[in-house]
Amino acid sequence: MTISAQMVKELRERTGLGMMECKAALTETNGDMEAAADLLRKKAGAKLEKKAGRTAADGAIAIHVSTDGTLAAMVEVNSETDFVAKGDDFLAFAADVAARVAVSNPANVDSLLKLPLKDGASATVAQGLEALVAKLGEKMGVRRFDRITSGHRIGSYLHGRKIGVLVEMEGGDSELAKDLAMHIAASRPECVSRDQVPADRIAKEKEIFTEQAQQSGKPANIIEKMVEGRVSKFLGEITLLGQPFVKDPDTSVEKLLKGRNARVLRFLRYEVGEGIEKKAADFAAEVMATVKGG
Repeated sequence: MTISAQMVKELRERTGLGMMECKAALTETNGDMEAAADLLRKKAGAKLEKKAGRTAADGAIAIHVSTDGTLAAMVEVNSETDFVAKGDDFLAFAADVAARVAVSNPANVDSLLKLPLKDGASATVAQGLEALVAKLGEKMGVRRFDRITSGHRIGSYLHGRKIGVLVEMEGGDSELAKDLAMHIAASRPECVSRDQVPADRIAKEKEIFTEQAQQSGKPANIIEKMVEGRVSKFLGEITLLGQPFVKDPDTSVEKLLKGRNARVLRFLRYEVGEGIEKKAADFAAEVMATVKGG
């Protein structure tokens, strides 16, 4: 059977693989499009297995916000290298995944992978990911996502593709919401207010500060005041309301919000690769293993 250029083009669009791979698959399956697609997926799966031991600690954050601003989704998609992560194909896939999360509200990553990557398409998110791996040659994965629906304003900010923020705010305006999202990206608060900091976390910090203050040899009442001051400073540093606003360090975020009659209800901050332990290459061990094997 003659394999036409249109058939190869159609298979390339479905799988994201190269022209020669698609032509070879169609030739092997006598032009059966479905069989050729299955064959390429199997080959992509073999490539995935070879990459399973690698660490995908780079990648991109993608955000999708509804036109009315009351629904937003944020995802982290990982790759092995920055070079692949900043490519158009990878960023387009991440954007499609964020849109799918926003529309379909999957329960977890496994559920998300089974959904169509795009509306009306037969290819799932998992199949789209496999095609991307086969095309770009790196281990990749959808690591996590969050979705916010609100009757209030949702602000968002992407710092390049490495940091993403969503912030839900009552009152204020879109400019303030964007400014707060930018502030959160830069200042890394852990929670909104002091009452959200776990009591055991405060107790641990207080214990450390007490030990440090006791080394000064000052009276107990002075030490107590020193500890109270350090705990207060610590809470100001890790809470959004306690931090100085990045655009006006003389004003706290709490004061800024009060002046604008606004309140932050919650926020989410993603940073690519946070918490992923990158494997360090032990070249000496590799050389030794080669010597022993030889």
